[in-house]
Amino acid sequence: MRKTIVVVLMMWLAACSGPDRETPVDDAIALRSRMATAPDPGFERATTPRPFTFPRDHGPHPTFATEWWYLTGNLVADDGHRFGYQLTLFRIGLKPGQSVDDSAWRTHQVYMGHLAVSDIDAGRQHSAERLSRAAVGLAGAQAQPLRVWLGAWSISGGTETFPLQVEAGHDDIGIRLRIGRGDRPLVLQGDHGLSRKGDAAGNASYYYSLTRLPSDGRIQIGGNTYRVAGQSWLDREWSTSALAPDQAGWDWFALQLDDGRDLMFYRMRGRDGLAQPFSSGTLVAADGHATPLSLADVDARPLRYWQAHDGVRYPVEWQVKVAAQGLDLRVSAAFDAQEMRHTVRYWEGAVTVTGSQRGVGYLELAGYAD
Repeated sequence: MRKTIVVVLMMWLAACSGPDRETPVDDAIALRSRMATAPDPGFERATTPRPFTFPRDHGPHPTFATEWWYLTGNLVADDGHRFGYQLTLFRIGLKPGQSVDDSAWRTHQVYMGHLAVSDIDAGRQHSAERLSRAAVGLAGAQAQPLRVWLGAWSISGGTETFPLQVEAGHDDIGIRLRIGRGDRPLVLQGDHGLSRKGDAAGNASYYYSLTRLPSDGRIQIGGNTYRVAGQSWLDREWSTSALAPDQAGWDWFALQLDDGRDLMFYRMRGRDGLAQPFSSGTLVAADGHATPLSLADVDARPLRYWQAHDGVRYPVEWQVKVAAQGLDLRVSAAFDAQEMRHTVRYWEGAVTVTGSQRGVGYLELAGYAD
């Protein structure tokens, strides 16, 4: 996530002319904030809580340097076959404002997409990456009706935004999903939607989640197509920020429990490996009531590591306790080899939950490969 190669690549894409480019991907965290370099000082920063207005805020925020539409989910086929999926579309602002260059190929906006399908029962992950300038219609975003697209990859909605139509594919994998709104209220993360990541002013994002969205459609792997259904999770963030020098990355949990509760917690991790005070989360009750969680409320400890072939280790099994809420959970990778390894490198994949409650979810581990 913190690799300067990401920003260098974006600059190169904005400068060149020609059609959009696809590259195989294994890292959707890289652009979850361009945390490697200081952004242009002309971009707006997240410093104080703000009112959210929908459907406008489902759309783009080009006055900020980075934002993403981040979908994950656990789905089950008609025959019981289990899958996880991730589709993330990132907007990266190279400079504030709109390009005034006469060339139709030049733009201040670049889009990056990550697609991953975890075939849980086969124990295999498939993933892809796509990159494009926001020029001549190759990529872009709008609020009403919602549409975010990157070539043939898209997240789109109607006048009421939901249901969303989601489509992405590359070579022998693809997803086509219908994602409903459900009855779970939208959750403003952090301080009324202001999610702080560090001490420095503006080292924060505006962040909201829709934690339990009924989903159905089709997943394709090779010559097989599966009709699937389950639940998705949508995270939306926009920011102009950077990791502090003493920060290495984060561990992010998004868990849907069988008793109807949903738990999000991100553990900001220092270079010493310890959780930092800016770690934060939310427990959403079955009736939609949201309880904010601080580092003092959540005890998250790694229990087991998986090691990639080159020696990089990721904590793929955790004990997560929220004592005040009666939760003592074991969060385990649905299978270990769910590393994203493309432009940037990180681990993200489907997990199962056991312990005081059962459930499913997604886990993201950033900064271990640096």
